[in-house]
Amino acid sequence: MAQATLTITMPDELWIQQVSTAFPKATLRVLAAVPGADSGFALVRIAGSDVATIVEELRSHPQISDLTPLQWSDTEVTAHFETTASLLFFAVRDSRMPIELPIEIVDGEATIDVTGSREQLAELAGQLEDRGLTYRIEHVRERPHERQLLSDRQLEVVVAAVEEGYYDTPRRCSLTELADHLGIAKSTCSETLHRAEETIVKRFVDEIPGLEDPDSLEETLTTN
Repeated sequence: MAQATLTITMPDELWIQQVSTAFPKATLRVLAAVPGADSGFALVRIAGSDVATIVEELRSHPQISDLTPLQWSDTEVTAHFETTASLLFFAVRDSRMPIELPIEIVDGEATIDVTGSREQLAELAGQLEDRGLTYRIEHVRERPHERQLLSDRQLEVVVAAVEEGYYDTPRRCSLTELADHLGIAKSTCSETLHRAEETIVKRFVDEIPGLEDPDSLEETLTTN
C-alpha cells in the first residue's frame, strides 16, 4: 500500500485558485467533501484576516451555486457550499483513490495525502492531468499494515509489556518479571523488546512532517 503527499496547483479558471491567490495569506481547509454527478459539496473552514471579504467573493463567484456559513468569527468562518467546478474531487472519485481530509489550500496550491495501491496512485495522476491540474509528488512511501511492522513474537512481547505495566510510570513490572511471565530468558526478552522499540520509534520519526527540512521540522515541533 502506497502513501503519498501531493501538492496540486489549481488551474487559473478555477474559483478556488482565483480566491486563494487573491488572498494568499488565507488558508482554506476542506473538512469534508462529497462529489456529486455534476457538482461538489464541501464543508470548508476559511482562516485569515479577510474572511468577510473572502466569503463575499465566494458568494458572487459564478462557480459557487450555494454557500451557507455555519460558524463565524473575525478571523475564521466554517461554511457549507456547492460548486460546479470541483475538479480535484472529481479526479479523486474517478481514480478510486482514498484521500485524507482535511485538505489545506494556500495561495492556489492544495496539499493532499492519499493512501492506496500504486495502480490507484497512477490512475489519480492520470485523472489530475486529464483535468488540467498540475502537481508535484512530495514523497511516496510504502505503508505496511500496522501488524506487519512487528513480527508475531515482537508483537506478543510488546503487548505483554503494556498489559503487565512494563511501560507504566512508575513501572509495575520489571524486565525480569516480564520475561518470567512470557516464559523466556531475560536476554531474549530484552533483545526482542529493543528490536520492536527500534521499529516503532523509527516509524514514528518517519511520520513527522517536514523531517527532510530542518527548518520546517523545528517549526512543526514548536507549534505543537
